Amino acid sequence: MRIFIALDIEDSIRKRITRVMEGVRGFAPDVRWVRPESLHITLKFIGEKPPEAVEEIKRVLTEIQMEPIEIAFRGYGFFPSAKAPRVFWVGIESGPQLAEVAGAVDKASSGLGIPKEQHAFSPHLTLARGGRGSGAPTRMSGDRRNTAFQRLQEKLAAMPEPEFGTMTGRDFFLYQSQLSPSGARYTKLERFPAH
Repeated sequence: MRIFIALDIEDSIRKRITRVMEGVRGFAPDVRWVRPESLHITLKFIGEKPPEAVEEIKRVLTEIQMEPIEIAFRGYGFFPSAKAPRVFWVGIESGPQLAEVAGAVDKASSGLGIPKEQHAFSPHLTLARGGRGSGAPTRMSGDRRNTAFQRLQEKLAAMPEPEFGTMTGRDFFLYQSQLSPSGARYTKLERFPAH
């Protein structure tokens, strides 16, 4: 099973982001756009694990303490840079609690032999991916100047910075990701509420 851990987003925010995506999609026709129902804040991508390992992961995640987290969605950007964009994203602003939860997830899963994250937590919502390769925010060896997002960047530069709203994160989920030619489908396997 291909799995990851993430926070879901509220429908009101999803709808505002969807409206913006629909309005600008034509300016980047050659990139892969994320389905709005798939939008989430990734805390940790784990990858392929057998079912028995997934049960162990569920067990350690139940021990994570999470308080409700205020999260604001505004602005946008490109990873790893505007000149060599691979990912178009919406910005996320939150207090330290969101990074603390991501750190707790990373620490708990590392106790099961899952590699720890090499880079600082960078919360964002991925809206589109250009070209092949990873959605990682850091530079990679195959990154080079490209124009997949150029018209989109020009259009966005002429618009005010978008505000998508705020929400309170009250839980996180263990998701399964199933890849298909039409894109990944995500299924919630387990909910871990704030307490």
